[in-house]
Amino acid sequence: MKIADVRTIALACRCDPPYASAAGVQAQRAALLVEIETDNGIVGIGEAGIGGGVTATVIERSLKPLLVGQDPLLIEHLWQKMFTRTRQFGRRGVFMHAISGIDIALWDIAGKIAKLPVYRLLGASRDRVEAYASGGFYQEGKSAADLAGEAEGYRARGFKGMKMKVGRNPSTGTHLRQLIGQAEFCEVDPSEDLARVAAVRQALGPDAKLMVDVNCAWSPDFAIEMGRAMEPQKLYWIEEPVATDDIDGSARVADALATPISGYETENGLYGFRQLIDRGAVDIVQPDIAWSGGFSEGRRIAAYAQAHHKMVAPHAFAGAILLVASLHFAAAIPNALLLEWDQNPNGLRDELLKEPLRLEPDGTVMLPERPGLGIELYPSVVERYRTG
Repeated sequence: MKIADVRTIALACRCDPPYASAAGVQAQRAALLVEIETDNGIVGIGEAGIGGGVTATVIERSLKPLLVGQDPLLIEHLWQKMFTRTRQFGRRGVFMHAISGIDIALWDIAGKIAKLPVYRLLGASRDRVEAYASGGFYQEGKSAADLAGEAEGYRARGFKGMKMKVGRNPSTGTHLRQLIGQAEFCEVDPSEDLARVAAVRQALGPDAKLMVDVNCAWSPDFAIEMGRAMEPQKLYWIEEPVATDDIDGSARVADALATPISGYETENGLYGFRQLIDRGAVDIVQPDIAWSGGFSEGRRIAAYAQAHHKMVAPHAFAGAILLVASLHFAAAIPNALLLEWDQNPNGLRDELLKEPLRLEPDGTVMLPERPGLGIELYPSVVERYRTG
């Protein structure tokens, strides 16, 4: 059996009205699907980081020639073969996004051949994973009371935890938003962020998991100040408090606060996460398997985290394929903590799957038991959202 073809499908849908995190304003959601077809007709599907639209070019021009004619079950060999190309193009960013989507699709093929779901093929640590609602974004006219109502809705549906956005503050000690534009959209005083967090805590109740995501917007000093101010809300974690590359700054924040520091989805690959872990920059490790090397590299990151007694909470904020793949990843590793389940309106997540994931009454998500990723897409929905 050989790889016959590698294809990409770019999808996009509008966010109306737009919403924001500290790192930017979301007016569109996008996803890049990767299909790998074998010469006997088996098709594996994956999802890659979009890389500003460049990832598809990397896959089709640089990596496809390495893959066509190869045995799709030599997954580790193919991963390392692709990774050697990063010596020329950079070991992080778009090239790793491309490898990620291909790796996920190859594991889907392997599961279909073995007639096993991917999480069982990878060893299976559990058959259900607790999920948290990822939402709480800034939006024009959205008050703290509105945010509390959103949180109450998640609790009513069975979620045991929620993550919300903070950090769109005028004085953060950094100039991130000025660099990426639309800095004044939904900008709030730090005291308003503290009130937003307090409102959500009250809505969720004292026992629910409440996380805040800063999206790398604060300086270490400001992160420590805000982290201490939020301590009465008993946060489960503070996510990406400072710039990803400010490893020493993140370590200083982690050392100063009782609240665990999580991150950094914007890091790529084992060697990047090795630095974060070794230097004490994170308490909870958050790779995104569509950005950081797929299942293969994700398992290496998780193993390194386990060796340092740290839990893994994969980042998953894209389309339906990444959500399902992240579920399989979390179920396969022994040190998985939670599954991120984005709750913002997104047709690329909610409409693609013929059998979508379901939240169980206990706040967990059961794993599909069909072979591979265990999913089937609606072709009509793919065509509706296809771009380019």
